[in-house]
Amino acid sequence: MLDHRLSSEYEDLRRTVAAFAQDVVAPKIGAYYEERRFPYEIVAEMGRMGLFGLPFPEEYGGMGGDYFALCIALEELARVDSSVAITLEAAVSLGAMPIHRFGTEEQKREWLPKLCSGEVLGAFGLTEPGAGSDAGGTRTTAVRDGDHWVINGSKCFITNSGTDITGLVTVTAVTGRKPDGRPLISSIIVPSGTPGFTVAAPYSKVGWNASDTHELSFDDVRVPLANLVGEEGRGYAQFLRILDEGRIAIAALGTGLAQGCVDESLAYAGTRQAFGRPIGTNQVIQFKIADMETRTHMSRLAWRDAASRLLHGEPFKKEAAIAKLYSSEAAVDNAREATQIHGGYGYMNESAVGRFWRDCKILEIGEGTSEVQRMLIARELGMTS
Repeated sequence: MLDHRLSSEYEDLRRTVAAFAQDVVAPKIGAYYEERRFPYEIVAEMGRMGLFGLPFPEEYGGMGGDYFALCIALEELARVDSSVAITLEAAVSLGAMPIHRFGTEEQKREWLPKLCSGEVLGAFGLTEPGAGSDAGGTRTTAVRDGDHWVINGSKCFITNSGTDITGLVTVTAVTGRKPDGRPLISSIIVPSGTPGFTVAAPYSKVGWNASDTHELSFDDVRVPLANLVGEEGRGYAQFLRILDEGRIAIAALGTGLAQGCVDESLAYAGTRQAFGRPIGTNQVIQFKIADMETRTHMSRLAWRDAASRLLHGEPFKKEAAIAKLYSSEAAVDNAREATQIHGGYGYMNESAVGRFWRDCKILEIGEGTSEVQRMLIARELGMTS
């Protein structure tokens, strides 16, 4: 019989991260968010807790857990704030995971201990100004010159790419052509501070204001041939696998945001008085919150199902796309309703739901738009165009 309840180990982790989110993140994150500052202090505490090492083996400095554990942590963090959650998600599933999945033993021993500790953050350089959903349209190039790659091009919207503790960006670049003319796309580690590697000023974003996002440029950037991650020409396939996994993580994050909207709305509906009674006694408010809770519950079941399939070595591409699609849209719907329930207060930046409203929309865009998720689901059902 199926049992969707957490094991005691997972439940202990959930409670620990939930307490951290409430006691440490919640009191501080508003100021970071409004000032558009990266929360180094909070990130350092997350590192000491071992959150950045959750899914990695102990031999590389990790906690010996799994991807399910990471997603549990992401949901609880996003229940309070998405900037902190996306910092963890990008650092682990996008920054460190390519090295863990596809890197050489030397690369793993050089980078994973630092990444697992949270002392160093990694970034994932895929998106370009002209290649977002169509990542196969990569224009960045890497050409052999002796025992080095020479990289030229640019990347955009890259999370964790310009902090004081960013250590590397793994970028996709065209390293040659197949016989039919299609590009050979490879993954290459570019350490921070490499000459010719420039990080632009931070973006001015609608949301995720306490997370770090930049455009990157590469002007004759030279890195050793040994910085190639996996096989040459397999970078695109590798990053598709990373994105499939990352969609489960984003689904967990979206579930957390959706749950945070329920939490805040329940509390507000119980205390806000209108016409001589709490607004939560009005059926219209009760129905709104009931719908919000339903969406959150379904989102949680979806990401847990996809993560379980991943852990058991089963196909999970369709389920990851379903989870990501549903949870991101649930987060947007819940944030809209939470803002409505809170009225004018919900439109203030100082309120949690104000942050939720600003943060939710990117979930329908990042790591594959909702349109891409529908395309993937249809394709997995055997439909072609």
